[in-house]
Amino acid sequence: MFKIIIQRALLVFALVGCISTTEAQIFKKKNKKTEQKGDQNKPKKGGIEAYEKVITKEAKTDKGLFDVHEVDSKFFYEIPDSLFNKEMLMVSRISKTANGLGFGGGKINTQVLRWEKKDKKVLLRVVSYDVIAADSLPVHEAVVNSNFEPVLYAFDIKALKKDSIHPATVIEVGDLFEKDVNALGMPDFYRKRFKVSRLDSDRSYIESVKSYPLNIEARHVKTYLASAAPSNGDLGSISIEINNSMILLPAEPMKKRYYDERVGWFARGQVDYGLDAQESKTVSFLDRWRLEVKDEDLEKFQNGELVEPKKQIVYYIDRATPKEWVPFIKQGIEDWQVAFEAAGFKNAIIAKDPPTAEEDPEWSPEDVRYSVVRYLASPVPNANGPHVSDPRTGEILESDINWYHNVMSLLRNWYFVQTAAINEDARGVKFKNEVMGRLIRFVSSHEVGHTLGLPHNMGSSVAYPVDSLRSAAFTKKYGTAPSIMDYARFNYVAQPGDKGVALMPEIGIYDKYAINWGYRPISDKNAEEEKPVLDQWILAHAGDPLYRFGHQQAGDVVDPSSQTEDLGDDAVKASTYGIANLKRIVPNLAIWIAEDGKKYDDLGTLYEQVLSQYNRYMGHVSNNIGGVYENYKTFDQEGAVYTPVTKERQKNSLSFVQKELFATPEWLLDQNIFNKIEYSGSVERLRSIQVRTLDNILSLGKIARIIENETINGKDAYALTEMMKDVRTGIWSELSKGNKIDTYRRNLQKAHIDRLEYLMTVDTPKGNRSSSPYVKSTALNTSQSDVRSVARAELNILKRTIKAAIGRTSDSMSKYHLQDALVRIDQVLDPK
Repeated sequence: MFKIIIQRALLVFALVGCISTTEAQIFKKKNKKTEQKGDQNKPKKGGIEAYEKVITKEAKTDKGLFDVHEVDSKFFYEIPDSLFNKEMLMVSRISKTANGLGFGGGKINTQVLRWEKKDKKVLLRVVSYDVIAADSLPVHEAVVNSNFEPVLYAFDIKALKKDSIHPATVIEVGDLFEKDVNALGMPDFYRKRFKVSRLDSDRSYIESVKSYPLNIEARHVKTYLASAAPSNGDLGSISIEINNSMILLPAEPMKKRYYDERVGWFARGQVDYGLDAQESKTVSFLDRWRLEVKDEDLEKFQNGELVEPKKQIVYYIDRATPKEWVPFIKQGIEDWQVAFEAAGFKNAIIAKDPPTAEEDPEWSPEDVRYSVVRYLASPVPNANGPHVSDPRTGEILESDINWYHNVMSLLRNWYFVQTAAINEDARGVKFKNEVMGRLIRFVSSHEVGHTLGLPHNMGSSVAYPVDSLRSAAFTKKYGTAPSIMDYARFNYVAQPGDKGVALMPEIGIYDKYAINWGYRPISDKNAEEEKPVLDQWILAHAGDPLYRFGHQQAGDVVDPSSQTEDLGDDAVKASTYGIANLKRIVPNLAIWIAEDGKKYDDLGTLYEQVLSQYNRYMGHVSNNIGGVYENYKTFDQEGAVYTPVTKERQKNSLSFVQKELFATPEWLLDQNIFNKIEYSGSVERLRSIQVRTLDNILSLGKIARIIENETINGKDAYALTEMMKDVRTGIWSELSKGNKIDTYRRNLQKAHIDRLEYLMTVDTPKGNRSSSPYVKSTALNTSQSDVRSVARAELNILKRTIKAAIGRTSDSMSKYHLQDALVRIDQVLDPK
C-alpha cells in the first residue's frame, strides 16, 4: 500500500514537472516572437541602415565626385549610383617620405578601377587595358575571359540614399586606407630593400580625404616595421605619407595617335588581339593633351590659319612661389606657344596666377582640373614634370610640375662651371635676379616639354658643328641644340672673344617638328588611317640631323652621339674647348667668389663642380670607343640603323684621354685651392676620375662590341689587341725611358693591373637584356670569348716590359712600385 502511494506521488510530481517544462517552453517561444516583432525595425549587425543613422547631422561633408563624409573619425563615400561601372584612374604617390627614401611626389602605382554594386556589397575592381580587342570581333570574348577583373577590395553597404533623381550608396572606406592594401601602400621593391615585415596599424591613420568635381584625394600615413630602415634605424620602422588620387576618366575617349620611335614621345603599349596579324602584337600610342579644333574654326584651320583650341593647356603658378620668379616660370611655359603654332594652334598653352583664397576658397592644386607648377621648400636640387594620362587613349588629364627650391643651386653650379670663363654674369655665388630668372625660365621650358609628352632627346645636340657654337649669328638663330629636351645645358664650347654668342638652348627646330607631329589634328581620319600621313611627315626630314631623336641611355653608353650634357658633333673638339675654359676658371676660382668674412665652403663646392664637368668631358670622349651609332629607320628608308664608330675616331678618342687625363693633369692640382678646402683628398680625387674612365674604356660591353666589329669589318675596325696595346703603352709610357713615375701615375698603373685581373676573373653577367629603350646591354660570355685571352696576353707583355725597365729606373719609389707590380701580375696569372 505504501509503495502504491509513493508511486502515485512520483507520478503526480512527474506530471507537474512535465506541465511546468511545457509552459516554460511556450512562454519562451512567445517571448521570442515578441522580441522578433519588436526588432523588425532594427538592422542586423553589419546590415544596411537608414541613411540618417549613418550620415548623421554631425557629419562633416565635402561635396564633389563622391560626397565624402566624416562621422566620429570614420570616413564614408557616398557613391552616386550613376558612377557605378564607370572607369576611374587611381594614381598613388609618396607625398612625404622618410629621409633616405628618395623625395616626395613620385608615382608608385597607377591602376584603372571600377566601382561595382553586387548584392549588399560594393566591389572595387581593377581594370586592365594591357590586352585589348575591338568588341565587334569574335576574339573580344576570349580577351575578356582571359582578363577577369580582380577585386581589390569589398565594402559592406552601410546605407542607401533613396533619392529619385540622385540615388547613392554609402560605404565606409577607412579600412581601404588604414589596412595594408598592397596596391595602395609601399611598393614591393621598397619593402624588400628595407626588410619590411608588416604594417603597424597603431601608427597608421588617414590624414585627410577631399572630394573635387572630377577626383578624390586621400592622404594617409603608413608606418611599417622594417629591420633595415634607411634612417632613424633605432625606431625599427618607416613612416611615409601616401596620396591616392582617384580620377574619373572621360566619358568620350580621345582619338589615339600611334607612336613611332623616330620621334621621341612618352607612349604606352597594348597587346591588340584584334589586329590582322598572325601573332599577338603590341601597339603603342602617344601620351598627349586633347587639343581639338572648334567646329566653327575647322575651315580656317584647313586653310592654314592659326586657331585657338577648344580647350587650352593652362598652368597655374603655385601661390607659394617667390614673386620674383613667377614671371620667368610663366615665360618658360608660354615659350611653347611657338611650337604649337607649328601645329596650327595659337595660345594653345598659357600660364595663369591662381585665384586668391578670398576669390575662390575652394581652389586647390589637388583638383585634377588644374595643372600647377608646385613650389616645394626642399633641399632637393631638382625639378620634374610628371603627368597623369588615360591608359585607354594616352590623353593627358593633368600635370603638376614639381619645382624644388634648391634647383637654383644646381643652375648656379652648371652656369658657373660651363660659362664663367667667358661670362662675367656667371662669376660669383649669387647671381643677379635677371640672370637666375633666365636660368629658371630655361628649366621651366624643359620641364613643361615633359608634361606635353616629350622625353629627353639626347641625340639633338650632335646636329651642330662644334665651331658653329662659337658663332653669335648661328647660336642666336638656332640656340645650342635643336631641342630644349636635350641636356645641352650651357655653351661650354664658346671661348673668350666669341662676343654675343648664345649660352643656352631655346625651343628649337626639333621641338616644333615633334609638337606638330604629335598634336596637329588630322580630322578626316581615324587613328589607323593617320599612320601613312604621320610617316610622310617623318620621311620629309629623313636623314636631317636637326630632326633626329636619340634616346637617353642609362648605364653602358652604346651610342656616343646620344649622350647627356654634351655639345656638338665632335666630342674631342668640344671637350678640348671645354677644358681650355676650365683651365681659365681654376686659377680665378677663389678670386671670383671671394667675400670678406665668408668661409671657403663655396670654394670647395665649385671646385668639385669643375671636376664633375671635367669628368663629363672624359665620358663624352671615351664612350666613342666601342661605340655604335643608332639612327631609327623603317623599311622604306635606305641605310643601316646601327653603324660602328669609325676606327679613326675611336683611336683619336683614346689618344685624347691619354693626353688629357691619364697624363697627370697638373693644371687641376691647385694648391691655392687645396690648402683652403681640405687637409687631404686631392690624390684620391684624381685617382677616382682616372680609374672611372679606365674602367669605362675596358668595360665588358665595349670590349664585346669591339670584338664583334673586328669580326665583321676586319681591318676597318679598331681591333681589340690594338686598343689594349694603345691603353697599355699610354699608361706605362715611363717604362721605355726609365722615367720617374709620379704618385698619380703609379695609382693609375695599379688600377690598370686591377682591371686586367677583373677581365681575367669576372663571371659572365647574369640576366636577360633589358626591354627598356633607356638601358642597352651587350652580351658577352667571358669564359668563351677573347676577353680573357687578350687580358692574359697583356699581363704577360706588361710583365716582360716591367722587368726590362726596372734596371733603367733610378727613382726609388718608382722601382718599388714596379717590383710590386710584378708580384701583382704573378698573383693574377698564377693565383696558387
